[in-house]
Amino acid sequence: MKLLGRLEIKSNEKIREFLEKEHVGRIASIDDDGFPQIIPMNFAFVNNIIYMHSYPKGEKLDNISNNSKVGFEVDRELEFLPSYFSHPTDASQADTLYISVVIKGNASFVTDDAEKTMALNSLMKKYQPEGKYEPLKDNDLVLDEVAVIKIISESIRGKYKIGQNINSDSRKILAQKILERNSATAQETLKIMGFEITPDGLSMIDEPQW
Repeated sequence: MKLLGRLEIKSNEKIREFLEKEHVGRIASIDDDGFPQIIPMNFAFVNNIIYMHSYPKGEKLDNISNNSKVGFEVDRELEFLPSYFSHPTDASQADTLYISVVIKGNASFVTDDAEKTMALNSLMKKYQPEGKYEPLKDNDLVLDEVAVIKIISESIRGKYKIGQNINSDSRKILAQKILERNSATAQETLKIMGFEITPDGLSMIDEPQW
């Protein structure tokens, strides 16, 4: 429990920033046989509500009609940590730095045209920030051709592992190994961990506490 506490995101602002930035979430609904169905979806997080658009027919819509309780999960793998970072031969020492948010809530279909328009425009603004499109209006016929699902949360919990569970010296050693391995995500991971790359090496500019 103590370890879980150190890994839990306590800042609602950090959770909001994460959900606003990430592009893929997964909605879990319950099918007719009682099994969870998990579908990756684009989404927008607006006023603490998850909005998604969908073709107006399909299994997940049937599931939600029958049982509004759903789960929604968003995660980002920051960095895989090879086992040799900790031990020369013990594969069990491999680990991963990550951020994740899990939502439990109730899903429904947006029927109000103004809210539907807002949700779809929010999705466009998120995924096409460069613009070059005409925002929808709440009398556009296209609104009848798409379903908009919204999830009102009952709980939102986040976890993150970016080195906050180890002491400063060990964190800097880990950061140096990540820098030397130089994966495609290394520099962004180091930034999230609170490090800056300088001509003299790594410098910690922020304690990674969320």
